[in-house]
Amino acid sequence: MKNKGCLGAGTIGIALLIIVAVLFFWGKSGYNNFVTKEQTVNTKWSNVETVYQKRANLIPNLERTVKSYSKFEQETLTQVVEARSKATSINIDPTNMTEADIAKFQAAQGELSGALSRLMAVVESYPNLKADQQYINFQREYTAIENSIRTETVYYNEAAQDYNTSIKTFPNNILANFTNFKEKPYFKADAGAQKAPEVFK
Repeated sequence: MKNKGCLGAGTIGIALLIIVAVLFFWGKSGYNNFVTKEQTVNTKWSNVETVYQKRANLIPNLERTVKSYSKFEQETLTQVVEARSKATSINIDPTNMTEADIAKFQAAQGELSGALSRLMAVVESYPNLKADQQYINFQREYTAIENSIRTETVYYNEAAQDYNTSIKTFPNNILANFTNFKEKPYFKADAGAQKAPEVFK
């Protein structure tokens, strides 16, 4: 009887060790997978910030070009400069990003987009400015960057979706909650965001 009892206890002990080992390796694999996917999201967010910053970096040259045309409407240019200042002042930590953070970021970038669109509409009334080589260069770079912005935000959303799906599906959601991995917010599409820029004729 003693041998049977020892054998039974030993079997239970081995079974428990196997269960613990399985849980450990599952947890380790799941955790590392979450980390990898989260780092991908952070990288994609960095790419988004980079293309928006490239757009902001175009504005000082645009400002100098427009200012050389003394009759140009100063108020329209001032709105662009102020919107750029607001847009570039928003810094977001991708590791703790919320929907409110992205909404604030998008709103500021949207204001800059609107101000730039109004300025470029006004430029249509200034043939000499419209034909200025510096302005033509701006047009070319601006269009390329706007296309890059659309591409990078799509890539970010795809990475966020992959990460969110990973941490929300069972049984990964148990591990994610235990290890404090949080859902990442998405970029919301603006009206007409699927279209290429049409500001230049």
